[in-house]
Amino acid sequence: MEPEVSVNRTTIGTEIHPCYEIDHFNYKLTNNPSIMCVLLYIFLVSLSVITICGNLLVLISIIYFKQLHTPTNYLILSLAVADLLVGIIVFPLSMAFSLSSCLYHEDLFCKVRGSFDISLSTCSILNLCCISIDRYYAVCQPLTYRTKINHSVVAIMILVSWVVSALIGIGVITGGLNNDKCEDRCLIDVLIANTVGPILSFYLPVIIMLCIYFKIFLVAQRQANSIQNKTCQGTKSGATVSKMERKATKTLAIVLGVFLLCWTPFFLYITFVPLSNNSAPVPVIETLNWLTLSNSMLNPFIYAFFYSWFRAAFRMIISGKIFQGDFSNSKLH
Repeated sequence: MEPEVSVNRTTIGTEIHPCYEIDHFNYKLTNNPSIMCVLLYIFLVSLSVITICGNLLVLISIIYFKQLHTPTNYLILSLAVADLLVGIIVFPLSMAFSLSSCLYHEDLFCKVRGSFDISLSTCSILNLCCISIDRYYAVCQPLTYRTKINHSVVAIMILVSWVVSALIGIGVITGGLNNDKCEDRCLIDVLIANTVGPILSFYLPVIIMLCIYFKIFLVAQRQANSIQNKTCQGTKSGATVSKMERKATKTLAIVLGVFLLCWTPFFLYITFVPLSNNSAPVPVIETLNWLTLSNSMLNPFIYAFFYSWFRAAFRMIISGKIFQGDFSNSKLH
């Protein structure tokens, strides 16, 4: 995602980024990278590789194994595609054209990077929102789940997520094309970049997810209590129910906690910092940006590695077993 902040170029100096240098107010990658720069890029390349490999495993698993051809997994597939593109496109572009350097000298490549960043990040968030809706019907309305969440409905949800994400990305970028014609930044550009964009891309989906997951938790807890009251005949059964409650609580805590940890600081920054005359230090801006992108790396672990059938699929793929015969109909445990 791309924050819109005003900066004073004459006061930045060489502190813009450990891998950049200033040449007549143009910021370019240095020809003599420091140790800090080398270590930083090794770390970022590692994040990109893990993101790509993790999401590729999810994609191959869902496409190859017929057992995983379910509406829920198609939503996870869409999420994995968005996160895979973040690893393939946004990570390299963000390393070549860092967020902080683009704030001070925005050229065509910075606009392209920003457009992909906003669109794919928003798509990832909207897919997470769709998954929460799917889980709501699965847990809270299990009897009508198959009729309300079918392949057609899931296809529409995925299509809407990608179209809305593309429109938001294009809208935020084109909103800043006329900045040079304004003495100061145009009011409409500020409104789009720092208000409308964050609301549609983050705050609204987050509110929806928080409400849905809170409802899911309450229903799951009520169902567990009901099962315990009706079927509990001993301490073993009670322990099993208690374990189910703890597992449900832990799962929701991981899903919401990791997502909010990765995204909330950045969106709070781009929402409230422009209201003041001061901008955050460059290391802070860079850290917040890479923290958001790291969510694309963590999603496969949260939404796929957690389930035993995905772990079984990953083992078969990594071991190369799927290349030794037709295992598409294998029963995954």
